[in-house]
Amino acid sequence: MKHALLSRRILFFFLLFEILGFGADVIAQEKTKEKTKPKLDIGGALRFNYNLSSWKPEMKKRGGDFGFDLFRLSVKGEYKKLYINAEYRFYSEAFGGNFLKQGWLGYHLDDKQELQIGLIQVPFGIERYTSHNWFLNLPYYVGLEDDYDMGVSYSYKGKNFEYDFAFLKNAEELTFGNNSEASPHRYSYDVVGSNKEVNQINGKIIYKPGTSKFYKIGLSAEYGGLYNIDTQEMGNHYALAIHYEYKDDDWFIKAQATKAKFNPENKQGQTRDILQMGAYGTPYEVASDFEIYNVGISHLFYINKDFLEKIEIYDDFGYMHKSMDGFGESYMNVFGVLINSGPVSTYIDYAAGYNHSWLGGNFDNEFSTGSANPKWEARFNINVGYYF
Repeated sequence: MKHALLSRRILFFFLLFEILGFGADVIAQEKTKEKTKPKLDIGGALRFNYNLSSWKPEMKKRGGDFGFDLFRLSVKGEYKKLYINAEYRFYSEAFGGNFLKQGWLGYHLDDKQELQIGLIQVPFGIERYTSHNWFLNLPYYVGLEDDYDMGVSYSYKGKNFEYDFAFLKNAEELTFGNNSEASPHRYSYDVVGSNKEVNQINGKIIYKPGTSKFYKIGLSAEYGGLYNIDTQEMGNHYALAIHYEYKDDDWFIKAQATKAKFNPENKQGQTRDILQMGAYGTPYEVASDFEIYNVGISHLFYINKDFLEKIEIYDDFGYMHKSMDGFGESYMNVFGVLINSGPVSTYIDYAAGYNHSWLGGNFDNEFSTGSANPKWEARFNINVGYYF
């Protein structure tokens, strides 16, 4: 009798352990499923813009204009080591309409290395911006800042060094025609018109000294082809840059020197000193040989009171020297303040310059021939955005 009772107790505990063990396995499996379950985050922004431009007399009489800037949707997702990053922007038709700003599929090789394929950011210069303001800086307006092209990239981010390498098959291709021109309906500036950017390679290296203050020193290079659809011949282009960033709790400094040259194989009689670049639905001319020097500094004030979190005051300067005789040089300076209030960010900028297509003068040729005796023009601008 005692042996039977003991046997039943042993069997009971055995079954109990099995059930508990099975339950633990189920919980472990559920946790594993949760870890490997695809994740998706959707964000975006809604922005409005006020501007008052010195070269627009009727606008000055009205006291400036206030209107819609953009609505954008951002998607980020991940599954195991794979992830996606995409952003689609909606502007007014007059400002380029709707287009994909960026969009790529990524793969984390480990915690320091990753691959990307799709409409990726071109690894060149200071990323993401060489400036602190809403207007960006001169490299952006000639396709060398916050640029996105179609290709594949590899990046390594270590303690003291960062490496980026990319092969860009071409800029955004929207028509896939046999000899169709590249469309200017895009976010970042690319060569358009009779020439197309193709088969570009980029490399960037950044050194980060192990000090108490954070700063970076970097070198960037790119080389690629320029296919001319009129002559069916391949030209080339290259760009080089040296860049520096400094950052501590409240001070930020960015500086960059850039050299770029384009050698298009245009048809006979067509100048090779000028090429077309386009974005936001409208092309303009750019000199084919130039240097750009830009520097920006900002100071951050932490407020942390009620709705106001922090204020950043900045000044960004850019100078573009064109190597062709008789071409007017371009200048740009933006003084302003960024106000962060939770999800709301407000840029208040005073942007001044000359021989700058977005700051007065003749929009078509300010970044190419320009004017020998330019006049400084300015735009007072307020951009208010809710980011979610």
